[in-house]
Amino acid sequence: MSRPELAARTQSPGPPLRRETIAIRAPAREEVVSFLAPAVRRPVERLGEGLWARAEELRLRRGRPLSLVSDSGDVWLSPQGLPTSDPTAAYVVSAEDTRRTLSLVSQGSVYALEEEFRQGFVTLPGGHRVGLVGRALLEGGRVRTITHVAGLNFRLSREVRGVARPLVERVVPSSGRPLSTLIVSPPGCGKTTALRDLVRLLSDGVPEIGLRGFRVGLVDERSEVAACYEGVPQRDVGLRTDVLDACPKADGVVLLLRAMSPEIIAADEVGRPEDVRALGEAACAGAAVIATAHGSSLDDLAGRPMLGEMVRSGLFQVYVILSRRRGPGTVEAVLSGWGGGRGAR
Repeated sequence: MSRPELAARTQSPGPPLRRETIAIRAPAREEVVSFLAPAVRRPVERLGEGLWARAEELRLRRGRPLSLVSDSGDVWLSPQGLPTSDPTAAYVVSAEDTRRTLSLVSQGSVYALEEEFRQGFVTLPGGHRVGLVGRALLEGGRVRTITHVAGLNFRLSREVRGVARPLVERVVPSSGRPLSTLIVSPPGCGKTTALRDLVRLLSDGVPEIGLRGFRVGLVDERSEVAACYEGVPQRDVGLRTDVLDACPKADGVVLLLRAMSPEIIAADEVGRPEDVRALGEAACAGAAVIATAHGSSLDDLAGRPMLGEMVRSGLFQVYVILSRRRGPGTVEAVLSGWGGGRGAR
């Protein structure tokens, strides 16, 4: 089916989204500061609670000012932990700061995290993701690892309860059977947060609308959704959710289908050929699939080799498009894919 035909199938009007109360849990500061070099840790510990509660990223760039990204933009941090618009008044990150922070993040063994370095980030307890930049070391034309790390970006995970409540009746229509759903957005727009809350709601059920809870199998490859510690979720992903932590998505889907009889399979950031095949197997086995993918629109996905094939296959009946237009998690549209019948917002 061509892209114009796709657009024609996804633009019929649908019911308005419900507006719900949202409760935001700020990232726990102690989960982050223990991984920072002492000189960087001090200004972060002194940072006011209000600004920390709104923090989304903490960026360390060697030889440049320490910066914090919040919902209102970037600010520089002084050695006293005060936000400033003057970069000359900010703490300047040293080579020792980046070296010591990298050592703490990797727990002293960079080689033990070679696969994570190949992907360009490491996940910390609590689901916080540390992005890395520096010199790429290639092997066979592909990135083997990152050496001479000169920058680290701590992307702060937060739990937002209620953010996915407007989506529940689109994912589970009046028939009571969950529809396979793909949440789509560019990086930093709330895909993982929305997935976590949707999994929680579908797992617990929503009594006020008569929705029962479902058995959910969550493959948490990067430990960002459930943020497990010793296999136990530290984020609330629901009473009926079984989590496979730090497991490749393709393997995890098969293991969950065999062992836990899930009614719903959930996974974050799909896109590799083996991920798509495994999710297709889950759908053939009768499980609904809830997943996320990077993209700005359904057209964007349709133009990519693997994701386009996934869209055209009819695996998903509902597509949720997110942006940052009114802050992270802004729902731009809820669209019906092939096989869907709920229409668009």
